[in-house]
Amino acid sequence: MSKNLIIVESPTKAKTISRFLGKQYDVQSSFGHIRDLPKSKLGVDVEHGFTPQYVIPTKSKKTVTALKKSAAKAATVYFATDEDREGEAISWHLAELLDQPADKLKRIVFHEITEEAIAEALKNPRELDLRLVDAQQARRILDRLVGYELSPLLWKKVAKGLSAGRVQSVAVRLIVEREREIQAFKPQEYWSIEALFANQAGQQFSTRLAKKNGASLDRLAINHKQEADAILKALDRAQYAVDDVQQKEVRKNPYPPYTTSTLQQDANRKLGFSSKQTMVIAQQLYEGVELGRQGPTGLITYMRTDSVNLAAKFIGEAGAHISRAYGANYHSPRRFQTKSKGAQEAHEAIRPADPTVTPETVKPYLEDWQFKLYDLIWRRAVASQMAEAIMDSTTVDIASTGTTDKFTFRANGQVTKFDGYLKVATENVKETELPPLHRGEKVELKSITPSQHFTEPPARYSEAGLVKKLEEYGIGRPSTYAPTIATIIERGYVERFERRLKPTDIALIVNDLLVKHFPEIVDYAFTAKMEEELDEIAAGTKQWMPVIEKFYTPFKQHLNTKQETLSKKELTEKATEYVCEKSGHPMVIKYGRFGKFLACSGYPECKNTKELNGDNSIAEQTKTMEGVGETCPTCKQGKLALKRGRFGPFLGCDRYPECKYIKNIEKKTGVTCPECGKGDIIEKRSRYGKTFYSCNRYPECKFALWSKPTGEKCPESGDLLVYGAKGTVRCSSKTCKYVKQAEQQPQPTQ
Repeated sequence: MSKNLIIVESPTKAKTISRFLGKQYDVQSSFGHIRDLPKSKLGVDVEHGFTPQYVIPTKSKKTVTALKKSAAKAATVYFATDEDREGEAISWHLAELLDQPADKLKRIVFHEITEEAIAEALKNPRELDLRLVDAQQARRILDRLVGYELSPLLWKKVAKGLSAGRVQSVAVRLIVEREREIQAFKPQEYWSIEALFANQAGQQFSTRLAKKNGASLDRLAINHKQEADAILKALDRAQYAVDDVQQKEVRKNPYPPYTTSTLQQDANRKLGFSSKQTMVIAQQLYEGVELGRQGPTGLITYMRTDSVNLAAKFIGEAGAHISRAYGANYHSPRRFQTKSKGAQEAHEAIRPADPTVTPETVKPYLEDWQFKLYDLIWRRAVASQMAEAIMDSTTVDIASTGTTDKFTFRANGQVTKFDGYLKVATENVKETELPPLHRGEKVELKSITPSQHFTEPPARYSEAGLVKKLEEYGIGRPSTYAPTIATIIERGYVERFERRLKPTDIALIVNDLLVKHFPEIVDYAFTAKMEEELDEIAAGTKQWMPVIEKFYTPFKQHLNTKQETLSKKELTEKATEYVCEKSGHPMVIKYGRFGKFLACSGYPECKNTKELNGDNSIAEQTKTMEGVGETCPTCKQGKLALKRGRFGPFLGCDRYPECKYIKNIEKKTGVTCPECGKGDIIEKRSRYGKTFYSCNRYPECKFALWSKPTGEKCPESGDLLVYGAKGTVRCSSKTCKYVKQAEQQPQPTQ
């Protein structure tokens, strides 16, 4: 008897599904996409309807041969790839290559890998949805046309190796514009006045000045020291009494279960995971992890979704678990409605496949990062079906008496009356309990403290913040957030700096070029409209070829014009006051793939270059660079020259590529290693491009820090102090809470 063949994308998914099926089924993996556009050329016939020219990558040829052989023997072939556009496209490519009768090929989809879901899917197979395939192909072709047509212009007019992308360039624009907001920001001074009072029983409570003569004082109302001093003087002999007490019950509802976007945001904020890490781990939890004797088990539902809908079955199971574990009063079933514009191809939110499988029960079988993400998903989904939390909120106003002006200080208190969903959720709710106070009661002033503040610039985007902003604009879809961010980091447009996304010098140049000369490519509304058109293709209300033609025809004409008119020198060179000591020519700031540097304007006759600081001054290490001009120790013919790459400057032989000798240049911090007492703490980059600081005697000494050391030691622990966030200096020890304001900020990594 012939077996039925089920094809999925990954071996892990295949192994998990096999647990639920009998011997009549053979489950195999395609190992992802088995066909794609070629890497070496455009691969799209723009003259004949934008026909894609697919090829089978070398790594997939053995897989295709094996699947063809198995399909020929099978009674029925089921495509069980993921339920989104990408999964539909993989199934379509398989159908095209397997060359089997149409009635032998079936498509099945499921949102979770459980025995019930697989059985239900096999009972209800369907045909391939070619509308989803068309939408995926349209996205792939659009991205290929932009990338392969626009990138060569960047190579020619800016620097070799650069790339542009339909979504990635918009993401870079967001990061660049935020950086310029920060640079243009002018801090504004303001003051707050806090007072500590005690009631007649001696119980103390903190307040903040909130009103003057009944009018509310906003944050910037007291904008210099003289005003603060004048208020303190006016209050010099004041008496105080309770002016008003307001008490009310506040009810707080749980958040809806996770979508792809909100999961990436929370995993970044709460766990420190990048978007890419989050999706890789979520994929593992979805496809199945080994749970001892139980074998490979899928723990969550499909993780690429923009829906907050929950299946009725899960709502029932979660309710039963909540009532059993916490009590019936904690259960409150809810349904949520998706509000995001253009939400599509998603049947359900991200949730645990079985709510009774608590994080604690599977913790022994999971890697630490898998447990943390499952714990986050489980708590959010289960909490969404729990009762609201009830808080008692109290607002107390303390007014001055015996003063010309009436000053009102306010204290806010909040205590939990019923924790409800907070028993499970990961939210932190701050509680402040105020002592019993009554209107008219006199209180004693214990202390009054004015504090100077300055407004702060907007923060650079974190990955969570960028994903949120992309979603707000309608740019990208659940499957694109993580790869977009990973791409702009890998291609050197953005680097992680103190867990935030900072644009590189080359990003500023490329962004300005695109904004000025190709505005439609980086226009937020245009990119969002393109996403909507892709959704319409998926819904069957638009055909894919006219959508691409409408974009490509004017784009190509415009591109040809810019190839002729743009000047590389105007885009990438800036005059300076420096003079080349070798040729006497003026030196100019140039921008290359790896950032800005100083170069002789007499190039190519003179190839003298120098490293620059962030303020365009010549870097000290360039002025005193050891080894520059020395004979290459490998070939004995060339001279060592200062070069720069993705991870900063290095020494290399000037006979490259004939001689490939390189020598790394240490970026010293001037701090001696506190562990070995011999080495220097130097700046390094991790394999993922993250800056860290470690001893240069590695591997003999493995001391390392994630933040730049100041050179001083903590007065409390004796460990090194490092630069922290928002202009602070903190202790490098995780157990020490010492923090102070920095006297000088570290120079950003160039």
